[in-house]
Amino acid sequence: MAYTMLTIALPKGRLLDPTQALLAQLGYTPTVVGNGTRKLVAPDPHHAVRYLLVKPVDVPTYVEHGAADVGIVGQDTLREAESDVLEPLALGFARCRLVVAGRPDQRGLNLRLAPHLRIASKYPNLTQTYFQRRGLSVEVIPLQGSVELAPLVDLADLLVDIVESGNTLRENGLIELEEIARFEAALIVNRASRWTKREQIDTLVAQLEQLIRPAQNGM
Repeated sequence: MAYTMLTIALPKGRLLDPTQALLAQLGYTPTVVGNGTRKLVAPDPHHAVRYLLVKPVDVPTYVEHGAADVGIVGQDTLREAESDVLEPLALGFARCRLVVAGRPDQRGLNLRLAPHLRIASKYPNLTQTYFQRRGLSVEVIPLQGSVELAPLVDLADLLVDIVESGNTLRENGLIELEEIARFEAALIVNRASRWTKREQIDTLVAQLEQLIRPAQNGM
């Protein structure tokens, strides 16, 4: 049976290598793209696949609007984007946590008693939602660079950011105060493609499940 080309959005940066390794285990060959390359579109006719190499923050947009049928992205990026896509499968790698952090003297801080809190974050939507659910009104300061600097120079009282090891916080004299959520990489699917390319997408999801479930059960 001849398939229509399936377009897969791959994330640049730290997620690319494990994403390529995962797909390679299924017989796909996304090695035609890589970090540092200038090639952004790479067809693989043998597998009826076309790869797009995009910034991680853009993966949900490409998938939501149908430029890609499926994509692989961190759940932190996906939740922040609030994109209207399907998320059939968490992939078990790139695990991280979203936390509230600050100076050591803020340990045990009662946020309800703190007036007009300013929170620096690369995740303004997730940050605002978290504090609103706690009944707290805060000013969120969106940043794209190193948010650890913000409380050190009094730009913000606290920060909200992703941590893996926590080394960056410690190196800047900061500590974790609260955990907001845990995330990992996920497969996302365009809603229309789920029906127009159902067999191809179902096959990909089933293959990934067979690959991931034994590893997760063995943890």
